[in-house]
Amino acid sequence: MSQPLVPTLQTQRLTLRPMTEADFPAYAAFLASPRSRWMGGPLTTREAWGMFCHDIACWPLFGHGALMIALSANGACIGQVGINAGPLFPEKELGWLLYDGHEGQGYATEAARAMLDWAARTLRLSSLVSYVDPGNAASIAVAERLGAVRDARAERPDPEDLVYRHALSSLSG
Repeated sequence: MSQPLVPTLQTQRLTLRPMTEADFPAYAAFLASPRSRWMGGPLTTREAWGMFCHDIACWPLFGHGALMIALSANGACIGQVGINAGPLFPEKELGWLLYDGHEGQGYATEAARAMLDWAARTLRLSSLVSYVDPGNAASIAVAERLGAVRDARAERPDPEDLVYRHALSSLSG
């Protein structure tokens, strides 16, 4: 039996699952809110749809993309984690977002660690980067908890972004 194109990953508390059309309203609401300022927002519904479709299209194009973060206990969707690629990103990028009310509980770190582990096993990459706005202290903390280190020489989509490099070679062994 062949492996499904888009995986479902389990952690202790979370299910990282493929995106569905039903996920779009909450995703668009997040991107329309001030919370999306670290991602170039707030964004219109049209702009959010483009990002949503990009996240799905990465799977057949690159073999990776985004997964929705759901609480295993009740199935509530609380955000997204993904590996981005394409012309908007100089390197493959690990990104995460949490919907309002779900921060500060370790969910972003748990989801991102599961995605890193999956990428190390499946994609066999030597590294991923995370592009982080310098004002986004919460995402900086997640990157650092994941063991990423600042890479001041890395190319970036926004010259103001900080680049955190995740070494995957130690994870794939």
